[in-house]
Amino acid sequence: MFNKILLSLGLFLTSATDAGAQAPFYQNKTVTIVVGYLAGDGYDIWARLLAAHMGKHIPGNPNFVVVNTPGAGSMIAANNIYNVAKPDGLTMAAIGPSLYLDQVIGKKEVKFDWSKFGWVGSTENTPWLFYMSTTTPFKSIEDVRKAKEAPKCSATSSGTSGHFIPKLLEEAFGAKFTVVMGYQGGSEQDLAFERGEVVCRALSIPTFFAREPFTTWRKKNMVRILLQTGRKRDSKMPDVPTIHELMTEHKTPPSTRALVTAILASGDLGRPFVTPPAIPADRLKILREAFRKTTADPGFLSDVKARKFEIDPDNGEDLEVLAKEIVSQPKEIVDRMKKLLSE
Repeated sequence: MFNKILLSLGLFLTSATDAGAQAPFYQNKTVTIVVGYLAGDGYDIWARLLAAHMGKHIPGNPNFVVVNTPGAGSMIAANNIYNVAKPDGLTMAAIGPSLYLDQVIGKKEVKFDWSKFGWVGSTENTPWLFYMSTTTPFKSIEDVRKAKEAPKCSATSSGTSGHFIPKLLEEAFGAKFTVVMGYQGGSEQDLAFERGEVVCRALSIPTFFAREPFTTWRKKNMVRILLQTGRKRDSKMPDVPTIHELMTEHKTPPSTRALVTAILASGDLGRPFVTPPAIPADRLKILREAFRKTTADPGFLSDVKARKFEIDPDNGEDLEVLAKEIVSQPKEIVDRMKKLLSE
């Protein structure tokens, strides 16, 4: 009888051990998405859309929460996830795609290696547009080039589109701008524009056509779009020239074209979601697969449509390759980047 009890106990413990071993890692866990921008910004909205749907595509169905850590064009969030967050697969981040520029030019604030993040995926490509207040006389980049006083544009920090697009326009066409930096995010820049503190800004095309206050601004004819950065004209802006068209028109030298191309490469990274470096390969694979499934999920796509967003996802494997390529620039390009982006 005693032996039977021992045998039963052994079988029970073995069964319990096997069950524990088979339990998915993410079961009863919470995944945190750190957003490097203010609540309500495009990055934040995408993060919350993913958080609402991604868990069900991960074995164990973990919870997802979103935490906003704005500042320095998402540099604070990027440094934090790279150096502080545990590489256990329970933390992701939504950070700006152009932060690599600060690494390439050697800014001391950078505490990460862009190529070593764990790249989960991107929800959309983000070519930019450049808009100007209709209260100004500027109807083209040529008008700005001839201006006696440089118009004021807003940006969160250097290494962001709000900063480098105006700098590229000066480098390529001689159009000068004064870039006012230090805003915490998009909503602060929107208010600054409405108050008349600034009159121009570079912004991703998807965001401009997806959310307020831009819909109202367009209806009230408060802005005019002077330029877009895609290789071809966006269907929503058929009359707005691309920067590449203008470079051809102005006979921009090949070396400057190469500089423009290297800096605008961040648009191909889109809205990247990353993890800390050295995350276990199997967990990164799980997150990448869940991201792919989520971006094809009918419920997720319905929510995206309701937000008037347009999804154009890229997988983490491709982003990883691109991230390694864009931080390996020729010395001539790096030197020109340093001069351009440090001004």
